[in-house]
Amino acid sequence: MSGKTITLFGIPNCDQVKKARIWLDTHAISHTFHDFKKSGIRADWIKIWLKDVAWDVLVNRKGTTWRALTPEQKAAICDVQSAVELMVSAPSIIKRPVVCVTDKNGGSNCYAGFSDALFQQIFHA
Repeated sequence: MSGKTITLFGIPNCDQVKKARIWLDTHAISHTFHDFKKSGIRADWIKIWLKDVAWDVLVNRKGTTWRALTPEQKAAICDVQSAVELMVSAPSIIKRPVVCVTDKNGGSNCYAGFSDALFQQIFHA
């Protein structure tokens, strides 16, 4: 992917992140891994992701972090702003991995989740 940088955001012990990293390595696709548990996550990054991925997709409602929220906390996540605040305060609620492909002009396309079909589509492998 000449002239493009690829950043994979996630948590290293997440099964989907592990599969994505193995897929990228197997296909010799150079990428940077950002561990958002260790290195944190920024609201401005999430807002870039939201150009391509809906907030209600980025908020993983199937995971243990979501299930641990009170009904009131869950009900409060009702728009972009509340979702961004939740993702910054509890990064493990973010659907993983998030992959951003950035071109040399700074334009990016971002995706959430992993499947072989999705990665084949993204990377034309």
